Amino acid sequence: MAQREGSLDAPTRHALDWQNPKFYDEADLFHELERVYDICHGCRRCVSLCTSFPTLFDLVDESPTMEVDGIKKDDYWKVVDQCYLCDLCFMTKCPYVPPHEWNLDFPHLMLRAKAVKFKKGEVKFRDKLLSSTDALGKLASIPVVTQVTNFAINNGAARSVLDGVLEIHKDRKLPEYAGRTFRASAKPRSDFPARPGERTPGKVAIYSTCYVNYNEPGIGHDLIKLLEHNEIPSIVVEKEACCGMPKLELGDLETVAKHKDINIPMLARLAREGYAILTAVPSCTLMFKQELPLMFPDDAEVKAVQEAMYDPFEYLMLRHMDGLLKTDFKEPLGNVSYHVPCHLRVQNMGNKTRDALKLAGAEVNMVERCSGHDGTWGVKKEYFDNSMKIGRPVFKQMGDKTPQWISSDCAIAGRHIQQGMGEAGAQARKEHPLTLLRIAYGL
Repeated sequence: MAQREGSLDAPTRHALDWQNPKFYDEADLFHELERVYDICHGCRRCVSLCTSFPTLFDLVDESPTMEVDGIKKDDYWKVVDQCYLCDLCFMTKCPYVPPHEWNLDFPHLMLRAKAVKFKKGEVKFRDKLLSSTDALGKLASIPVVTQVTNFAINNGAARSVLDGVLEIHKDRKLPEYAGRTFRASAKPRSDFPARPGERTPGKVAIYSTCYVNYNEPGIGHDLIKLLEHNEIPSIVVEKEACCGMPKLELGDLETVAKHKDINIPMLARLAREGYAILTAVPSCTLMFKQELPLMFPDDAEVKAVQEAMYDPFEYLMLRHMDGLLKTDFKEPLGNVSYHVPCHLRVQNMGNKTRDALKLAGAEVNMVERCSGHDGTWGVKKEYFDNSMKIGRPVFKQMGDKTPQWISSDCAIAGRHIQQGMGEAGAQARKEHPLTLLRIAYGL
């Protein structure tokens, strides 16, 4: 089929029609899956991105007809289950995305399929548990529970039980829970005069995220130190829930909407008051920049939050362009192997973290490829081996040039990469890029 005139325009992302009853019609879903699978089979350009596409192509090649019509319909789900919604096929590979007349959005189709599966109740208890990051964090932050949880995370016998009962792979290195949450211990400074620039608001509201709040509060504290050093007034968002990304990846769109109803009113008020809103987890930033606006395209408050939301390094480098970022770096960082997470790449803002690290004097070995962890996907027993396989090229590239530091904006990807690097990972120190910038400033 010929490409229609105008299809060389920039890719267009259509809103997600998730509140339409037809969205959950399984027969209609399977018709669209067959259409898209057939296009993907004829192209095969995305074969190296993840395991969804090799799974699809193997199903085709092993079918009686060697075409999509030869695949058993029940096997369509095997492709869906391998997708972790990184969005890279849409953003970096597929030639048939809108405005092409074939109108192919593979990640949104996979999301629709996951939503149908969730609506049918075909989701494991483990998956519901792992995606309830806020509830898990609140429970695990109780002092006695924190100690027991961290012991279980690091105890071989306990991990074998988790492997057998919940199917959380016993070899996956898991993040511990902090004894004190970020929100309970954060002390941002708001007494500096706000100095807005041409490209940046002059004051910041920090959306802490579940991970920073419960697992690595030090990342949030380092962000506060960077803002304080640059005399940028900051506050922590007064009230927040999970951004909703884990539930989105599960297909639980109703819970995503409930989280949105908690978060958006508070964040929209801050946006109207002139705050830049920063999160230190790319998936959370992406949720507010892209996923919620696509789910609620007519919501003015969602749009206001989208426009006020920044990745921390995006904000800092824009401050630098405004001539308002201090460059009084004192400590040389040396060689940094830096991984760009998928959910940062698809924000289409350039490599701001790399630029900031180079500004601080680091020699940066930047790796742009999926690490294979992808939220809770790489934790699960049935996907662990695939997650390590996907990450293998990243592990190798990150080990080049004998790095002093391993770093990724996605903290769980950083841990996964260090695990996959083996001895080379053990010889390098793993830190978040915000921590590296704080070190470079000598703070």
